Amino acid sequence: MNTGDALFETRIPDLALIGRGKVRDIYSVDDDHLLIVTTDRLSAYDVVLPDPIPGKGEVLTQISLFWFRMMSDIIDNQLTDLVIDDVVKDTALCQKLRRQSLVVKRLKPLPIEAVVRGYLIGSGWRDYQDNGKVCGVGLPKGMQQAEMLPHPMFTPATKAGAGEHDENISYEQVVELVGEKLASRVRDVAIQIYERAAAYALSRGIIIADTKFEFGLDDEGRLHLIDEVLTPDSSRFWPVDQYRVGSSPPSFDKQFVRDYLDTLDWDKTAPGPDLPAEILERTAEKYREALTRMTG
Repeated sequence: MNTGDALFETRIPDLALIGRGKVRDIYSVDDDHLLIVTTDRLSAYDVVLPDPIPGKGEVLTQISLFWFRMMSDIIDNQLTDLVIDDVVKDTALCQKLRRQSLVVKRLKPLPIEAVVRGYLIGSGWRDYQDNGKVCGVGLPKGMQQAEMLPHPMFTPATKAGAGEHDENISYEQVVELVGEKLASRVRDVAIQIYERAAAYALSRGIIIADTKFEFGLDDEGRLHLIDEVLTPDSSRFWPVDQYRVGSSPPSFDKQFVRDYLDTLDWDKTAPGPDLPAEILERTAEKYREALTRMTG
């Protein structure tokens, strides 16, 4: 597979770089706007791997746009009417980055990840096995791995810095961080978005097992949906026809890469290992299929 077309890192001379996340490069446009470029970088176990996945950034951007628009009646979001051509002079660079970049509102991010779970999997399954609870919330006895929860659960987490891990926190801790009014608004909106998306995805043959949202505030204190929404990086997507209670279903995300990494003698710290061409190609296919199946 030719990874030469993949975008690992950007350089935009016109704009000041604010920072590089695990996947996104963020630039300052002006006091009210940012340019976010979603690269093809891939992180696993909170380590950015050396090999990018061609087309990944475009898939994440286009899926996020799809959901931002679908949920716009529920909550304001970061989108603007501007595109990269409005803020970058280099036409060749604009052409290259157009489908994986967004000019967004400059908002103040909340210090939490708004995680919503619909199924018992991942760290939630591990918590349940330990103490019968998920993020301190008790569940019925005898539940199995990947079983649908009695109702979608809001299970927030801290936002970790580079190289650190998110940690599950209680709703009470969210209240301490942002206040009762904002905490309840975030919880209710996150669950409402998840329920609408899960019902839609099911009609497309996909189960959304869980997902995480990020929110930010404008200068007037209005809540906005920001970052990415319901992508294969922020969510677990399972094909309905391969779902079985009692085992972890295959997914349209980087779980395929994690499974490969688990076969290696790697201690889950940087630098990450190189990925074989077959793993890169199969992962790229997973992302493309998620976009096609979800958005048509």
